[in-house]
Amino acid sequence: MLTAAVSLGLISSAHAVEGMWQPAQLPGIAATLKQHGLKLAPNTLADLTAYPLGAIVSLGGCTASFVSPEGLTVSNHHCVYGALQLNSTPENNLIDKGFLAKTRAEELSAGPSARIFVTEEIRDVTKDITAKLNDKMSGAERYKAIEQAIKQQVKDCESEGYRCDVYTFHGGYSYQLIKQLEIKDVRLVYAPPQSIGKFGGDVDNWMWPRHTGDFGYLRAYVSKDGKSAAYSKDNVPYRPKHVLKVNAKGVEAGDYVMVTGYPGRTNRYRLADEVQSAIDYTYPTQIGIYQDTLDVINTAGKADPGVAVKYASMVAGLNNYLKNFGGQLEGLRRADAVAVKQAQEAQLEAWLKQQGGAENTALAADIGKLRAAIAVERADRDRNLALGLVERSSLFSTAIRLVHLAKERPKADLERDAGYQQRDWVRIEGGLKQLDRRYDPGVDQQLMVYGLVRYVALPQAQRLPALDAWLGGARTPAELKAKVAALYAGSQLGKVDARMKWFAADSKAIDASGDSMLKLARAVQPELKKLEEVQDARAGEMSKLRPRYMQAMIAWKESQGMPVYPDANSSLRVTFGNVQGVAPRDGVSYAPFTTAQGIVEKDTGVEPFDAPKAELAAIKAKAFDGYASPKLGTLPVNFLADLDITGGNSGSPALDANGQLVGLAFDGNWESVSGDWLFNPQLNRSIQVDVRYMLWVMHQLDHADDLLKEMGVPAT
Repeated sequence: MLTAAVSLGLISSAHAVEGMWQPAQLPGIAATLKQHGLKLAPNTLADLTAYPLGAIVSLGGCTASFVSPEGLTVSNHHCVYGALQLNSTPENNLIDKGFLAKTRAEELSAGPSARIFVTEEIRDVTKDITAKLNDKMSGAERYKAIEQAIKQQVKDCESEGYRCDVYTFHGGYSYQLIKQLEIKDVRLVYAPPQSIGKFGGDVDNWMWPRHTGDFGYLRAYVSKDGKSAAYSKDNVPYRPKHVLKVNAKGVEAGDYVMVTGYPGRTNRYRLADEVQSAIDYTYPTQIGIYQDTLDVINTAGKADPGVAVKYASMVAGLNNYLKNFGGQLEGLRRADAVAVKQAQEAQLEAWLKQQGGAENTALAADIGKLRAAIAVERADRDRNLALGLVERSSLFSTAIRLVHLAKERPKADLERDAGYQQRDWVRIEGGLKQLDRRYDPGVDQQLMVYGLVRYVALPQAQRLPALDAWLGGARTPAELKAKVAALYAGSQLGKVDARMKWFAADSKAIDASGDSMLKLARAVQPELKKLEEVQDARAGEMSKLRPRYMQAMIAWKESQGMPVYPDANSSLRVTFGNVQGVAPRDGVSYAPFTTAQGIVEKDTGVEPFDAPKAELAAIKAKAFDGYASPKLGTLPVNFLADLDITGGNSGSPALDANGQLVGLAFDGNWESVSGDWLFNPQLNRSIQVDVRYMLWVMHQLDHADDLLKEMGVPAT
């Protein structure tokens, strides 16, 4: 049962479509929802156990939704990409070929770490988390108190088959406990070939017009008694309480549409100093690192097709972020985002001063302290980045994890570090088991050397004595390469049996090990732990200061009757708007739909514009099987809407005014990329794959008619 969240401010019924709304907030904007065309009762969108929210699930990074009583879920092609990659070989590349299980027995495991999470309850626990906090606490004490309170809430909530997590809203102004059924047996059912599912590739990514069939299907399985269970041939399809109805007629220009899903992170309430840091440091630095990483992997992949398969999912993600970060930079500069934020902060502080009183004076002082704390964090960013790159090595990070786990196991569960509690062991184990499918020793060594090159350039005060001792004075790329080669040669962690042996070992056994990677991890881990404690103390200070900033911001917004919604944090949200085009520049205007004809026009026969020959023939013959739009007179492929989405919304169902499935969100236009920081209703657009194109591909090209029947789609 859903309980109401802490009041986050008055909401104007005349606001724009901006906002990733928590379900509990939707009754408060009922008039606006109706104004845009919603036909469902707005209150039903606040009920997680009712239709349609009861059908929306998380994949732990993407969103999906149940579309049949037999546990069939639909999401994006790029969200099932990892499952395709995991089951691919150079000889049988499912990414290129696509995959269709003609029977349940042919469905493939998406891997031991694949999950489907069904949200069943959201409950405010702010008072429980903050009950023992006081202003005299140090940052470290505050962090520890919050961490312990969160662990206790999770422990009291979790039961067999369920995972609970406490989510932080507004930097700590509100805490909410979210309870989810954790389905551990997830299987790949169907995905079109990459030439449809990723048509346009990275060239078209974040661009409009798009012609991408970004969809794929998974199925949830449970034990015969209906409980969550790991993969077993004896498991049976999960039977969800709610299943989305498919509107095979889709939507047209101007129609109401909403997206429900699990958006990852936005930064709408960050300070100007943080925006400036993103522009000057974070995005430019990451762009360089991602490009260098891609160069390493792609060079190795050209020499060995097996490497290309193993790193296909990583390469897809890196390319996506690489282009995204470029768009973030361009958008933030174009919007003069720093100046906008500075002006907003000046107005907020002027309002606090105008209101007067001791509390408002204290709020203004705490905002100043927040700026100072942000500046302190920046001082260590080069060190944190360099160490993070060193730990990007799969084998070294595995060794660190194993050493850390062995130290935590003897403790009482509530005393174990977050991420190493008993609830986390199955995930760690799953990652260790499937490492071979996403790891190549040559590439891994190059990535570790890359991180070490950045590390040895740090000032001596920012270096780790244990890591320096192991390096023994090595500084040049050639010297570092030799050290890393010897490190890998002396380790057995590249073998799954060795990893599983050490997964079950205690600290005494690991301390006695002669494995070179474990020896280095054992030496470095205590120093990494000290750095982590420093970060925790700073996070404790931030947990006091950010809520104070948000307290002031919310009060200021309330005084203007403006909407207040939390930044995205991977919790369930709803965003709404209408199908419409966009005019991004002077003299340029884009229609809200792309059609099948555009696939023919873009096709070159060369990846990423290599549409299947059968698809091109069917389009030229206008064999649209009744899926064409009467208004367009042809088959729609993708459509735009003024919805407020971000990463994590991938795979989110686009629903019509009656809550029926009309597409899947999978991207945004170039102008929307910087919307993570500032939303512009005139330019921000989400891109959805149209349900009519999905159904047509399934029927006409891949003959997945059994799935269409299972989904209740009428035969054409």
